[in-house]
Amino acid sequence: MSDSLRWRPALAATLAFAALLTAPLSHAQSEGETSKGSLSSLDAPLFYQILIGEIELRQGEPGAAFEVILDAARRTRDDALFRRAVDIALQGRAGDQALAASRAWRSARPESLDALRLQLQILLALNRPAEIGEPIKALLNFTPAAERGALIAVLPRFLQRSNDPKTVALAIEEALKPYAAAPATRHAVLVARARAWMNAADADRALALAQEAQAQAPGDPGAALVALDLLTQRPAAERIVTDHLAQPGAEPALRLSYVRTLTAAQRYTDAVRQLEQVTRERPNEPAPYLTLGAIQLELKHPKESETALLRYVELSQNAPAGASVASRDDDEDDDDGAPRADAGLVQAWLLLAQAAEQRGDFKNAESWLGKVEDPQRALEVQTRRASILARQGKLSQARELIRVAPERGPQDARAKLVAEAGVLREVKRWGDAFEVLSSATQRFADDADLLYEQAMMAEKLDRLDDMERLLRRAMALKPDNPHSHNALGYSLADRGLRLPEARALIQRALELAPGDPFITDSLGWVEFRMGNREEALRLLRQAYSARPDIEIGTHLGEVLWALGQRDEARKVWREVKTRDQANEVLRETLARLRIDL
Repeated sequence: MSDSLRWRPALAATLAFAALLTAPLSHAQSEGETSKGSLSSLDAPLFYQILIGEIELRQGEPGAAFEVILDAARRTRDDALFRRAVDIALQGRAGDQALAASRAWRSARPESLDALRLQLQILLALNRPAEIGEPIKALLNFTPAAERGALIAVLPRFLQRSNDPKTVALAIEEALKPYAAAPATRHAVLVARARAWMNAADADRALALAQEAQAQAPGDPGAALVALDLLTQRPAAERIVTDHLAQPGAEPALRLSYVRTLTAAQRYTDAVRQLEQVTRERPNEPAPYLTLGAIQLELKHPKESETALLRYVELSQNAPAGASVASRDDDEDDDDGAPRADAGLVQAWLLLAQAAEQRGDFKNAESWLGKVEDPQRALEVQTRRASILARQGKLSQARELIRVAPERGPQDARAKLVAEAGVLREVKRWGDAFEVLSSATQRFADDADLLYEQAMMAEKLDRLDDMERLLRRAMALKPDNPHSHNALGYSLADRGLRLPEARALIQRALELAPGDPFITDSLGWVEFRMGNREEALRLLRQAYSARPDIEIGTHLGEVLWALGQRDEARKVWREVKTRDQANEVLRETLARLRIDL
């Protein structure tokens, strides 16, 4: 290739870059900054200097290109040239050169907010948080007063990628001191300090600052947003969230974020209350109804679930063209070229099928499943159809339906084994489910989730040695998974075996998943087995309030009964019996205590 041909791309790039320089306003000016040094025209010497720099870069000499462009930037004090010098250094992975260019930019243009922001980003990328204090102070100083509060509020998020968050928090503390008492910024300062210390893993200091911010401005969402992120570490942070949501005009978006936190903690009853509030405030917004329907289904409230889901379907189907609803993906094609239905509608149809199945209305369940044509959900549809067949005693057909489903890879094969075991579990074929999961764990030997599922079937079969062996293996593979710890601890406690060890296992599970109502139930149950009835009652009330599950309620009723609170015990048992009269734990408990409700 001739030199002239090789230079053509470089020349084209340079001409495009030159066009930026000769534009009426520089990049910084377009954002409202005044650039005294920006070029109004491009003279020949500067043009050729830039051309040489770009050619050097094209020929694999980023160091030389950097020096040429940076020299042009210093002489002209132009924002676009400084930014180009930084870009060249970053492309060449020369962090120190990028930092030098950002400092030169600041020296030439001290008021440039772009230069300050870029310098901070480079310092963090180079893991030099000890040097960010001065640029933060300058950034705050040069930001217009009307915009300073917003900058203060987002500062910790902007700086959160540091490997030394404590040093960043200290730098933020120092930089914000001049603004801590000013009425326009004092609330933003408290919120920023709270988030900075939360990022630095000082949850107690973060909580105290968030509480102070909430007391100062109850209607501002800043403190509540920090508190949401603190909830798993400090349960007291929840009061900040609920106090804010009690204010008139609280944003539904924040309430929905709270719902996600509650749902993750399996506090479904509390999540339902919040969702019902959202639907009262915004009755024509579809998305909350979909979430509400899914949670009601999880609570085994099929009628309430159907009411919410049908409302979602109605609103989604009547939404104006282009309107946004949950998981909308309109007019997008699947890999096979078929048009995709709205993903939210598909989810609603699947949930409606499940609700109908819970009610024993298999015909209606099949009708909802028939609407789902998304190939991505084919296995899920087949699994639900298999569940319906199994509930009608057609177990062989159910299993075959899953087995003939196509496989696109190992994950599909795994999903089919899990689905088959799930269908068998639903009809209490524990032995068959154990065998299916045994073949799954042989094929996917280091899959902790499969080991856990197989252990649960071993427990149902009273094969305690197998259960413990499988759970110990799952814990070794996935030590931060709370469910294996909880399952082993609860199984021991329920049988009155090795109670101190059982409590230690459950306490570890609760450390890994704070507030989980099922783990709290396990801890209450082991306390009861150890004779600590009052503590057991406190824990079980807490668990049942968060998740009125049948088995949690059964345990609560037994503790109340043992404490002589017989009327309340009966009341709780009646409540849970309305949801599932055939529940084994409930039936065994009532039979053992010789209670007739």
